[in-house]
Amino acid sequence: MTCSMSRKGDCWDNAVVESFFASLKREECNGAAYLTRDLARRHVFAYLEQFYNRKRRHSYLGYVSPAEFEAQHPASLKRIA
Repeated sequence: MTCSMSRKGDCWDNAVVESFFASLKREECNGAAYLTRDLARRHVFAYLEQFYNRKRRHSYLGYVSPAEFEAQHPASLKRIA
């Protein structure tokens, strides 16, 4: 695996991750104050497994959910793994 590092101040390497965390904060957490870390973990896990990967449409995937994309393109996923 080759590490990709850009110059100082160039944010393109982190754009996908930053977009994900912005969605997580906006759609799930929205300023919530969790009583325990375990409760926060469970909420984030539920968001990922029940909404983000199953129902939420992603512009990068042609406005379908990751689950729908996998069902439509099983051959393209074999190359990634």
